[in-house]
Amino acid sequence: MEHAALSRAFLVLAAFLASSVEMVEALTIVLAVGVTRGWRSTLIGAAAATAALAAVVAVFGPALTVIPIDTLRLVVGALLLVFGLQWLRKAILRAAGFTALHDEGAIFSRETEEARGALREERAGLDWYSFTLAFKGVFLEGLEVAFIVVTFGSTQGSIPLAAVGAGAAVVLVGGVGALVRTPLTRVPENTMKFAVGAMLTSFGTFWGAEGAGVSWPGSDAALPGVLGFVLATSLVLVGLLRRMRARSAVPIGDAEKVPAEP
Repeated sequence: MEHAALSRAFLVLAAFLASSVEMVEALTIVLAVGVTRGWRSTLIGAAAATAALAAVVAVFGPALTVIPIDTLRLVVGALLLVFGLQWLRKAILRAAGFTALHDEGAIFSRETEEARGALREERAGLDWYSFTLAFKGVFLEGLEVAFIVVTFGSTQGSIPLAAVGAGAAVVLVGGVGALVRTPLTRVPENTMKFAVGAMLTSFGTFWGAEGAGVSWPGSDAALPGVLGFVLATSLVLVGLLRRMRARSAVPIGDAEKVPAEP
């Protein structure tokens, strides 16, 4: 019982952190457009994207529950490993100084300038630029969140629980953004991405192995051990890369030493 509660807690935490990271990035786009061109069309676009994401979860969530649990865990584990290792790789490179940190302030400035220069086109009573940019920003950033909610929830048999973690992040980030009306530049995005990458990688390893027939010692109680190993390995890699950069005097974001991020 305690092990199941621990697994559920990790589920909610992973959904919350992943959603927080993506919503901070979506908030920057929504704020830039709203402040520059007006809030009505912008907020309608953001709300439409949120509704579309909820529909994705509602449609694909129940569909996954009919798949045999071992097959589901194997497939979901492999997908989470792909996503998790991508997040973790980028976070390690940023922490080591090979890639510049994500700068919400700079992104806000760029989006603001583009919004000011865009032509105003009215469709269905909406500023189409504001609507479409807000919709795309929220929807594209939220797709990864929807993926995490659906995969985590279906594998653990509790999509609503994963949705609670994601929903709490949306409410928190949206509420803070509405109050301050500026990008959340003080949010430790890379630290959160590091944590999310480690958690996705750990869940992917854990569930993928279970789906392949591995029986973990202690069942769900082994999950913190897997997470600890992933974190320790990642921190060792950060230390090694920092020393490598110091010896070779590689400037931050040098594309010749490290492939540029897509």
